[in-house]
Amino acid sequence: MSPVAIPPGQVMRHLEVFQAVAHANDGNRASGTPGYRGSMDYVLGRLRAAGYAPQVQDFSFPFFREVRPATVGAGGTQLAAEDVAVMTYSGSGTVTAPVQAVNTTGEPGAGTSGCAAEDFAGFPEGSVALLQRGGCSFADKAAAAQAAGASAVLIFNTGLPGEEGVVAGTLGAPGAVTVPVVGLSHAAGRALLGVDEVTVTVDAVSEQRETSNVLVETGTGNPERTVMVGAHLDSVPEGAGINDNGSGSAAILAVAEALAGTVTENRLRFAWWGAEEFGLLGSRHYVADLKANDPAALAAVALYLNFDMIGSPNYGRFVYDGDGSAFGPEVSAEAPEGSAAIEAAFHAHFGSVGLASGETEFSGRSDYGPFIAEGVPAGGLFTGAEGIKTAEQAALFGGRAGVGYDFCYHAPCDDLSNIDVQGLDEMTDAAAAVILRFATSTGDIEEVGRQLRTAVAPALPVTVDQGHGPSNAAEEKRSR
Repeated sequence: MSPVAIPPGQVMRHLEVFQAVAHANDGNRASGTPGYRGSMDYVLGRLRAAGYAPQVQDFSFPFFREVRPATVGAGGTQLAAEDVAVMTYSGSGTVTAPVQAVNTTGEPGAGTSGCAAEDFAGFPEGSVALLQRGGCSFADKAAAAQAAGASAVLIFNTGLPGEEGVVAGTLGAPGAVTVPVVGLSHAAGRALLGVDEVTVTVDAVSEQRETSNVLVETGTGNPERTVMVGAHLDSVPEGAGINDNGSGSAAILAVAEALAGTVTENRLRFAWWGAEEFGLLGSRHYVADLKANDPAALAAVALYLNFDMIGSPNYGRFVYDGDGSAFGPEVSAEAPEGSAAIEAAFHAHFGSVGLASGETEFSGRSDYGPFIAEGVPAGGLFTGAEGIKTAEQAALFGGRAGVGYDFCYHAPCDDLSNIDVQGLDEMTDAAAAVILRFATSTGDIEEVGRQLRTAVAPALPVTVDQGHGPSNAAEEKRSR
């Protein structure tokens, strides 16, 4: 079958629209906002114009946005910004009240401050509760403090090695705690032990909102061998998200347009996920819905291909380490059988066009995570987030050593100027080639992988943190 021909500039034209949508909607395209709706409407319009019949899958999710950084002041002096972090799903407001330490002396250690109702015996109602991390979840501490009459809650770090800095945690869901809840560094918490009164300010939005996934599939191909292709459409609330992940969304949109009307052996299904930045929620909802209501359709998904951040300005050509050769189990999730063949197919493409490729951890921290949890083989591409490019990588891929792959990661400057057009084109071509390759035949995916690997030079093992939706371990750490 002929290669997929992506019209020159097509992906960048899609990104220009995403940028315009963000510009018209408070600077972002986050799920649950008009900017996301505008992005989704654009994708739907392009798909319909190409002859597809896209579907919209709605779901609710816990939305949180910090409008302005939280502040904590005492005696006319504000704590340093690096010592203060609002807890995700905190309540909002400004409170000036006496501060009351709860079952803590502030000495280094992971105690149980605020974990039991009796810790708040005699707590002065309306005071700000000062708690130390440890013993139970942040949500449990905050809820117990609120039940005791606290007007705000400050939780400072343990002071143990590695836990001296600011606590950046989550309360798990909106609504359970309605008072301001702020994490502090250990030093900042100790400094407040002798203070009479504090002012705590949190300006945030925390509520349930609606968002959607967009799904479309080809009209030909065996539905029992469905090849899924996905990218998350949402940005973080802090910016337009043109690399993260307008780049992946625009690339697969261009591929879907190019393949419209193409007859393939296997069914192709494209997905633009919502609420990835809130914890892979769109892809999780989709997989959970299939598992509960149409397990046969889930079993028919032969593989899943993920494209998340593929236009980084200081990019590397990274392929998910599906065969586990570059990373150990301490950083990689268990790869379903067949993931190695997907990795090999990407490396084979890059080798065929004379480009070096490396590997990134198969951690499950993007939208392939829910699929591999159900045993679906997966793979994909990534050009790097906040990690630092090494000299060896700069020699292979170009760019600057000692600098982040994407220095605007999750920042307001992730706009059109944050895209390396050449890198984006290289990754889009690789995506198109491998999508078409598996749409043509999945065959014995492991045997294909073994055959492909014999023709490909060993890839450079590269430790790259994908920096997206948290792993279960990471989410657990943020909650306690």
